[in-house]
Amino acid sequence: MGIEAGALVLADQGVCCIDEFDKMEKSHQDGLLEAMEQQQVSVAKAGIVATLPARCSIIAAANPKHGSYDIEKSVAENLNMSSPILSRFDLVFILKDRADKGQDQRISNNIMDLYRRRGDGTDAAAGGAEGEGPRELHWEKNTDQIPMKERLPWVVETQKQPLPADLVRDYIAYAREYCHPKMTRSAAQVLRDYFIELRYPTAGGGGGSDGVPITTRQLEALIRLSQARAKACLREFVLREDAEDVVELMRESVFQVHQSDDLGNVDRSRGGAGGTSKRKEKKRFEAELRRIAASGSGGRLYSDDVLRAGSSVGLSLGIRADDLAAELWSVTGVLMRKRDPDRGCFYYTFV
Repeated sequence: MGIEAGALVLADQGVCCIDEFDKMEKSHQDGLLEAMEQQQVSVAKAGIVATLPARCSIIAAANPKHGSYDIEKSVAENLNMSSPILSRFDLVFILKDRADKGQDQRISNNIMDLYRRRGDGTDAAAGGAEGEGPRELHWEKNTDQIPMKERLPWVVETQKQPLPADLVRDYIAYAREYCHPKMTRSAAQVLRDYFIELRYPTAGGGGGSDGVPITTRQLEALIRLSQARAKACLREFVLREDAEDVVELMRESVFQVHQSDDLGNVDRSRGGAGGTSKRKEKKRFEAELRRIAASGSGGRLYSDDVLRAGSSVGLSLGIRADDLAAELWSVTGVLMRKRDPDRGCFYYTFV
């Protein structure tokens, strides 16, 4: 039997950095308690009893449980870790993704510049000069193009026979080996504008809590998809048409994930890890109805009370308060519906 040093022992008299700390197994987190308090790791396995030095500082990064930090909850409630392990850290800092249009513009510009430059830091198209480089302009000859949703059915109809597997394999291998497309200014502008549109969905650029949970990771995803689109065409630059196709794909993805009504309005409260499902909204709606019923209305809930409860909890797009109350009555059986002979209308009471 032998002993192999772990991360903390290898970092003795140094610094150990841990990412995704909240994803660590509970048993591994408990194993850090002794190391962070006693600066040592005790081993008692297979007849081996040893105490190894772990005199190191630990810098850990963790994500909140539901994707976004809830300021109304404590740090221990937001993070997936126990209070004892959290108390071992000398300093705890909260990094929030605040809506700042100027900061987002600077971050997106910096990311785009990284993808537009070579490894030596010079501009890939014009040697760092302002404006479109001559090689970029050579490629940028595209006019208004047909949307991808209309082009794909035409391709399926005209391409009767599938391409040979060997040809597709060689084509992909060639594209991977020799095609490394750089971002043009026009394509970067399309992706940057769409990123800002997602970050600030309301007119006027005011970000709010109802915004689609978009971070710089989604911006990098747009860049990767645009490069893949250009690579599939064996091009050395990402053109505006590549960016527009990717934006069309991302827009369709957002509409399907976040749901939309017949007018095309997106329900932004359902997206991401912090989204709200109808089941959760039903519970909040029911709790608000109980509060209204107990506040002096005699236990009767009329149509105005139902609408007021729906407005208080902020029901998502496409969910009507009347329909939700009818579901609580007919499906769940939480409410009873009776007729008021004096008013000539129906009201609800809790069972």
